[in-house]
Amino acid sequence: MTQKRIPAVYMRGGTSRCLVFHARDLPAPGPARDAVLLAAIGSPDPNGRQLDGLGGGISSLSKACIIGPPSLPGADVDYTFAQVEVRKAFVDYAGNCGNCSSSVGPFAIDEGLVPARDGETIVRIHNTNTKKLIVAHVPVAHGEAAVAGDFELAGVAGRGARIALDFVEPGGAGTGRLLPTGHARDVIAGVEVSCVDATNAVVFVRARDLGLTGTETPQAVDGDHDLSARLEKLRVEAAARMGMAESAAVPKIAFVAPAADYTALDGVRYGARDFDVLGRAISMGNCHRAFPLTVAMCLAVAAHIPGTVVHECLPTIGAGNLLDQPTHAPARAGATRSNNPRDNNPIRLGHPSGTLPIAAHVTTTGGEPKAETVTVYRTARRLMEGFVRVP
Repeated sequence: MTQKRIPAVYMRGGTSRCLVFHARDLPAPGPARDAVLLAAIGSPDPNGRQLDGLGGGISSLSKACIIGPPSLPGADVDYTFAQVEVRKAFVDYAGNCGNCSSSVGPFAIDEGLVPARDGETIVRIHNTNTKKLIVAHVPVAHGEAAVAGDFELAGVAGRGARIALDFVEPGGAGTGRLLPTGHARDVIAGVEVSCVDATNAVVFVRARDLGLTGTETPQAVDGDHDLSARLEKLRVEAAARMGMAESAAVPKIAFVAPAADYTALDGVRYGARDFDVLGRAISMGNCHRAFPLTVAMCLAVAAHIPGTVVHECLPTIGAGNLLDQPTHAPARAGATRSNNPRDNNPIRLGHPSGTLPIAAHVTTTGGEPKAETVTVYRTARRLMEGFVRVP
C-alpha cells in the first residue's frame, strides 16, 4: 500500500509535543481529517503506546495543531487544537491546549505567515476551539523564532527563549460563563467542587475531600483505580451540571490543597514557602506529569474568585488574602493595583514537575467576576519538519 505524504512540523510547545499542520494541507474538518491525524499520531492503540505513529502514549504527547488564515478581524492566524485519544479512534476538539498554543507563534513566524521582527514579534492567534484571542510575544533572532534563552520551564530540561502568552477575556471558553453553574461552589456526588470556565472548563475539588494531601505523584494517582473512577464520576456529573456535551477532554478535573513541602519528579524538594497552592490535574484519564497549562490558567482565575475551593487554599497576609496585596506599595495615596497582569502578583502553583507562576487579572462587573486576561510564560522549539506518511 502506498502512503500519502503530508507536510508537517513536529514541535514542542511548553510541556507538550504536537504535530503542526497548515490547514491547506489537510482535508476539510470531518472524518477524513480525523483519519489523517489518527494515523499520523498512531491511534487507536489498545496497547497505549502509539508505536505506529508519532504520539508518545500519553495525552501530552498525543496532540495536533492546525494553522490557517484568520477568520477573526485583527487576528494573524486561526489555530485549531486537536486532542487525539491514545486507545480510541477519536479526535476531540472541545477545548484548547495552552502548551500547544505556545508553538503557534513560532510556527507562524518561521512559516512566513507573520513578518518576523527581530527582538520580539507579536502574533495574534484566534483559537477556533474556544473562539478566544491569544496574543503571543515571541522572541525573534535573525528572522526566526528564537530558541536560546535563560528561561527555565519546570518539566522541560534546559533553558529556552521565553514566550509570553496573553489569553484575552478567557472566561466562558467552553460554556459561555466564567461560573457555569452560577455558583463559586456546588455539591456534586456528595463533594464540594468549584466549576470554573476560563481558557478551559475545569472542576476543582479539595484534595482532603478525596482523602489526599495534594503532594501525591502522578504514578500514585494513576495506580489508585478507585480514586480514578471517583474523579471521572465527579467530572462527568459536573459536566452535565455545567451544560457541557460529553467529552473525554473537557471539562478537566483537578484537586487542590494549601502549600506543603513536596518532592518533584526530578527529585527537587520544594518548601511550602516556594509556592502558593498545590495542584494535581487529570487529563484524558491520567494524572498529568506537570499541569495542563489551560487548567493552570483556570486555577489562577479561580484563585481570584472568593468562595472557590482554590481561593480558600491561598495563604493570607494579616487580615487580607495574598491576592489583595499589591506587588509594590502604591506610589501615592489612592493609587490602585495595576490592570496589567504582568504587574500583579502571580499565583505560584506547585505541580508534580515543579512550580509555575500564572498572572490572572479578574474584575467584578455587576457583582459578577470577569476574567480580563491571564498571562503565562512558556518555551517552544521546532524539532522536525518535512512530511508525515499516512497509509
